[in-house]
Amino acid sequence: MADATVNAVTTQAKRARPAPRSRLRKFFERKSTIAFFMALPLILLIFTLVIYPAFYAIYLTTLNKRMTATAWMKNCTYLPDWICTYIPFGNLQFLLTRETFWMVFWQSCLFAISAVIFKALIGFVVSHFVHNVPSKGQRKWRGMLLVPWVIPAAMSTLAWQWLFDPSYSAFNWILAQFDIERVSWTGVAHWARFSVILVNVWIGAPFFMIMYLAALKSVPDQLYEAAEIDGANWWQRIWYVTLPMMRNIIAITALFSTIVTFANFDIVRILTAGGPLDRTHLFATWSFRLGIEGGDIPLGATVSLFMVPILAVAAAFILRDVTRRGNEA
Repeated sequence: MADATVNAVTTQAKRARPAPRSRLRKFFERKSTIAFFMALPLILLIFTLVIYPAFYAIYLTTLNKRMTATAWMKNCTYLPDWICTYIPFGNLQFLLTRETFWMVFWQSCLFAISAVIFKALIGFVVSHFVHNVPSKGQRKWRGMLLVPWVIPAAMSTLAWQWLFDPSYSAFNWILAQFDIERVSWTGVAHWARFSVILVNVWIGAPFFMIMYLAALKSVPDQLYEAAEIDGANWWQRIWYVTLPMMRNIIAITALFSTIVTFANFDIVRILTAGGPLDRTHLFATWSFRLGIEGGDIPLGATVSLFMVPILAVAAAFILRDVTRRGNEA
């Protein structure tokens, strides 16, 4: 009797224990597993096109020009020689002592900050204009205003290059009608900087416009009505209603645009090629000049990676502010 009871309990335990195949089936039926395998192609793509090149670029920065040995630091004034000669940042040390590097750093900051500010202001104004257009005409206006952003930047820059041409410039033709002296748009340093910033603003302002327009659509009309009843004028409605409701969108859009603008390559490369006398070079174009055209790939990689800490600091401040506002809400 006791043996029969033990056998029955053992049989029930074996039945209760799931088979290995059923465990595997349950594993693949989990939502987390399905989500992982669906995202796996994207993960592999990011690793192949972003993560691996990034670490390889870091490795390149530690090599000499011939890429045959490590570029150790030399003659450090702030570290002992026995430590300095074992730090593989010789390319960075070389860049920090070059006047051209600091000029490119200043030009990149000037280009990115001024372009983002003007794009944000123009996008804010134009988005309010489109938002107040009757619904029937909004689609046409949105379509027309998005054209500069939709057209490939290289193609747009080629058109602007003709507008700035020293011999056949349309702008100079207009100036000539008013007896104003011709302007060398890409031959003088300050005019060349103005030209590349203008082209970047023309291409990027529609992105700000469409983002701000989407944010304006989410602002409840009741808030404007309540502010109008309280006697608020148009500026007070913008300052106390519109801007607080759009603040997160403004911050995220500015962050994204700063990253893209700071790393811009095609506009400067096509319009001025960094000239005159390197006065319009950005980090991306100067990195191309040193690494590809100059044959010093490790030095070019060092220039390109110098953008990472700058953008990381900007992203940290902006995202921290966005997160703080989200927690307060």
